[in-house]
Amino acid sequence: MEIAPYLVFNGRCAEAFKFYTAVLRGKVEMSQTHGESPMSDQVSPDLKDKIMHIRMVVGNFALMGSDAPPSMYAPPAGTAVSVAVDGVAEAERIFKGLSDQGTVTMPFQKTFWSAGFGMLTDRFGVPWMVNTNQPA
Repeated sequence: MEIAPYLVFNGRCAEAFKFYTAVLRGKVEMSQTHGESPMSDQVSPDLKDKIMHIRMVVGNFALMGSDAPPSMYAPPAGTAVSVAVDGVAEAERIFKGLSDQGTVTMPFQKTFWSAGFGMLTDRFGVPWMVNTNQPA
């Protein structure tokens, strides 16, 4: 079984996944635009070059996403993508990368459960929590 976050964007999915690939050091395994799909003749021209589905793998985990038609897009609410790594330096690197041009909602810092934890919303409007598995 696999459970993976699926992020929905308002036309910036390709840009977001290029950013995530760099920051998280992932690899895009699959990407298809609406125009490349078997349903391309049913897609409006403004969606043809937008992402219908993308899958990026980081270690044993996947992050997936797509661009929604503008009338069906809603910003993320009530969820966050959680990233946990073993070392404080790597967690801080990821936090700084994801927060570039984003909004920090809790600075990366030592907490009672972890040697490093922080929360942010990235430049694409996606909320993240970055944690180190190293105890406080």
